[in-house]
Amino acid sequence: MATKNKKIPYVERDISWLYFNRRVLQEACRDDVPLLERLSFLGIYSNNLDEFFRVRVASLTRIAEWDGKQGAKEAALAKSVVKQISRLNAKYQKDYEEGVHKVYDDLRKENICIISDKDVTEDQLEFIHSYYSERIDGLIVPVRFSSVKHLDYESDQNIYHAVRAVRTTASGGHAYEYAFFELPVQSCGRFVRLPDRDGKSYIMYLDDVVRCSLPKIFAGSGCTSFESYAFKFTRDAEMEIDDDQRSGILQKISKGLKSRKKGEALRVVYDGNMPQDLLKRVIGKLDLGLSDTVIEGGRYQNHKDLMKFPDCGRKDLKYAPMPQIIQDCFTEPGTILAKIREQDRFLHVPYHNFSSFIGLLHEAALDTGVKSIKITLYRLAKDSKVISALIGAARNGKKVTAVIELLARFDEESNMVWAQKLQDAGVKVIFGVEGLKIHSKVVHIGMKKGPDIACVSTGNFHEGNARTYTDCIMMTASQRITSDVDLLFSFIEKPYMPVRFRELLVSPNGMKKRFISLINAEIKNRKAGKPAYIRIKINHITDRIMVAKLYEAAEAGVEVDLLVRGNCSLVTKDLPENCHLRICGIIDRYLEHSRIFIFAGGGVEKVFIGSADWMPRNLDNRIEVVAPVYDPTLKQEMKRIVEYGLRDVRQGREVDGTGENMPWTCDDPLGKGSQQELYDYYKGNR
Repeated sequence: MATKNKKIPYVERDISWLYFNRRVLQEACRDDVPLLERLSFLGIYSNNLDEFFRVRVASLTRIAEWDGKQGAKEAALAKSVVKQISRLNAKYQKDYEEGVHKVYDDLRKENICIISDKDVTEDQLEFIHSYYSERIDGLIVPVRFSSVKHLDYESDQNIYHAVRAVRTTASGGHAYEYAFFELPVQSCGRFVRLPDRDGKSYIMYLDDVVRCSLPKIFAGSGCTSFESYAFKFTRDAEMEIDDDQRSGILQKISKGLKSRKKGEALRVVYDGNMPQDLLKRVIGKLDLGLSDTVIEGGRYQNHKDLMKFPDCGRKDLKYAPMPQIIQDCFTEPGTILAKIREQDRFLHVPYHNFSSFIGLLHEAALDTGVKSIKITLYRLAKDSKVISALIGAARNGKKVTAVIELLARFDEESNMVWAQKLQDAGVKVIFGVEGLKIHSKVVHIGMKKGPDIACVSTGNFHEGNARTYTDCIMMTASQRITSDVDLLFSFIEKPYMPVRFRELLVSPNGMKKRFISLINAEIKNRKAGKPAYIRIKINHITDRIMVAKLYEAAEAGVEVDLLVRGNCSLVTKDLPENCHLRICGIIDRYLEHSRIFIFAGGGVEKVFIGSADWMPRNLDNRIEVVAPVYDPTLKQEMKRIVEYGLRDVRQGREVDGTGENMPWTCDDPLGKGSQQELYDYYKGNR
């Protein structure tokens, strides 16, 4: 199947992403998921889709519009993919609207009533008028469509309403006025809770609160009646970074952020009841082209706000609490630094509390035996304790180096601010390598005496992510790991310096070659009658070379079992009988994010963890790190994570390349979902 020059089954990255996001939607439609959590999944689906169009569809659209001979093949493929996206998106949009209505109906059965401007009683209308006066008055300033050439000032982060109003003319006739305004969600939130009544909670979209207030908003306009319809558009979010080498990287990013805000509109979702004369003005002012997406939606747009839906005190309609666990090894007498020197340690957030990692940094900032701290930072929390520890370490005389990735999508502005604060505190800040994103997540703590300490993580050193993303952090004093991690920082600072990593798999220096060698070894071992299997937990697999190697391994009889959360270009449906290639995708209360790689090794298992997915960007265009796990206890823990995922018939779905997402099956299923089983295990073995 994967032999040279033979075409392999391959799902395009962006189509596979739609299949993934559909799994989020399927979770929102399950009756056995707590009702308010289903609302949250609907919000996640909407938010995911918005970002997908801002970034991925934007890129595809630009490629599809290319009319030169060079790149014609890529343009044709992009055109085809955009058509498939439009078809699938339209299909899923109907499912989504049905899912929203079903959840709202179920909420009503639980005495949580979402009412519109057409349903309000006199008492509720009085409350709404008071709310408008206290919270909204002055925040909304309508703009006439005739007054602007394009909607190029407006941000695609917001929701807008288009209004058709009736004005009485001097002759006594009637004329239409057309205007639009931004819904003040950032100031007021998307949902307004009205007073409870008769044991029922009443919730109203801000949209409808505003609809009830249109006469006040348009006071003095001479208009007597109003129709208001929501619309939401998406801009091209790709930044146009200036390639002028004379500009500093900070200036380039700053200019790029400004260009993003002015990106062309490429998608609009509008209320399907919007009159054609009003819709024509919306589309005309957005200057949408033939290749852009125009979607007829429901009354309310941008459902990402459902992630913040009021719980009305109904904790019984949410997941049962899973308080984060602090392992005993981090609370017993003695320093964390000393404990890591005794034995490798690990955290699996959010089951384990991220505070143990923060504690390690704080110790390092104060310990007189620590001479240096080096860290890579991709995304950071709003009030980052990681930054506080680094600043404290610098002020205590430690030599602190922070590698900050300024091109972390949608976090560029935040990272620039943090970079400046660190520089002001005396931290050496490195902005990485021109042309290579630094996506690795590592720490090196240099000691004056004795072994150094290193941390290798599968996710960001971000307190917020650590509450919702499943990630593993390995803490080790093994010299063979710590010396390579130290060498990594030298490579980042001087990327053209010849370097050879002995233990770490580092991209773009040879990670792909190392992974191919590991797969080839499994094929060889299978032919020799030795144990041969590959078990991987990862976010995305789209690299064609790695896809081909996995097919080749499966065809050779190697057992290939994968946990893939997002993009997956492999097709497992209708494989030959001798091929064991199965892929499970899990959507649950936490976002599956850790990357773990297990190879049978002919009977001597090899286990790795790290930051890299198997995509061209990760393997060829980023600095990523994957590290071997040597400690026997940690190896068992990593294997447990993968094993539980492969036995999860409650949350798992079959990823087979069709997008059907059928329920996962296995011979030895868990009694609960893998996330709950892992939590119970950690709680009993803290």
